[in-house]
Amino acid sequence: MYVWQDRAVKAEFGGEQKYVKLSKLSFHAFLKEVLLKFNIPKGRQPDIKVYDQSDTEVDLEVFEEIAKESPGIFRVTLCSEEPDGGPGHVRQPFTSHDVPTDEDMEAAIAVLRYSADEDTVRAKMKTTFIYRQAMVNDADKSADVFSVFPRFLDTPGLIEQDFRLMFGEVTSNKFLERWPTTFKRKVMEESHGLVPTTELLDLMRNAESAVEVENGWDSAATSAQGRKRPGKMSASQAVDQLMRFQKVGTSVQQHLDSITQSSKPYLLVLGSTKSSIHSYFVVIDKHALPCKATGSVGDFDELFKAHFVFGTSYSSCLNNIFTFVQTTIYNIDSCRVKNKNGALVKNC
Repeated sequence: MYVWQDRAVKAEFGGEQKYVKLSKLSFHAFLKEVLLKFNIPKGRQPDIKVYDQSDTEVDLEVFEEIAKESPGIFRVTLCSEEPDGGPGHVRQPFTSHDVPTDEDMEAAIAVLRYSADEDTVRAKMKTTFIYRQAMVNDADKSADVFSVFPRFLDTPGLIEQDFRLMFGEVTSNKFLERWPTTFKRKVMEESHGLVPTTELLDLMRNAESAVEVENGWDSAATSAQGRKRPGKMSASQAVDQLMRFQKVGTSVQQHLDSITQSSKPYLLVLGSTKSSIHSYFVVIDKHALPCKATGSVGDFDELFKAHFVFGTSYSSCLNNIFTFVQTTIYNIDSCRVKNKNGALVKNC
């Protein structure tokens, strides 16, 4: 008869590995310890999925058997309750926060309307995060989010802060950590196998010229979109969907006033030329939100995160690119999205 003794097993969540000590061999005991070890809110336990090293899902029925057989690392993910996860779904915050009283909330919102002190703004934005997420996910109130929280329009870094409150610091850092060292090379390798159009070759030359283009556009993220098929857009069209270039010195407000129809979020870039960019903005619903990053990779990261912070679905034209980033790099809802992981690169 097999007797389980106190033992530590390895678990991975959000790219971080830790030992989880189990005094009892059971799936529920494992989940309980994972919640504590990785500071996951207890309410998210139903959203947890566990996988073994072969990326096969592990459940209550088989956990004990696999744990006895030197399981290696159990990979833990959080999935949304909806069947096709993505930025438009309601989520609980990554870490638990005390819910402020109505009076505290009203006071924080009042401060945010007038305060220019960045530390104060960041603190009050944290206080109002849960309230703001409720607004974003309420069809009757979502259009007012920028009038209630106008600091989005003049304080860089608030998109990043809200995303971290949603998913945690480890998840939030994944793109900037993994893109230059791992995924950019893989995307470039895929691009070499595509039909070589003029636009694709231009993008590839630009992307291969440096690991990061500090004041220009690093186009590797869109180069895998290069094969032009019927109904599919070219690489240059993909870049046009991601960003709009405007000469430095021209009015951002004039650009916003020229918008005549609703569109998904995109980057507005200001510079003397496309290879010399001075500033970036995320444009959402005729509002321009200043980006904190100074390079194209960091600003692409902010654009991606804005979809989740404001509950906005991806543009259908860019769905493959953003879903690849979401599921393969960030591992967000990767077990719920139909097209997932490496296959997305090939289907871009």
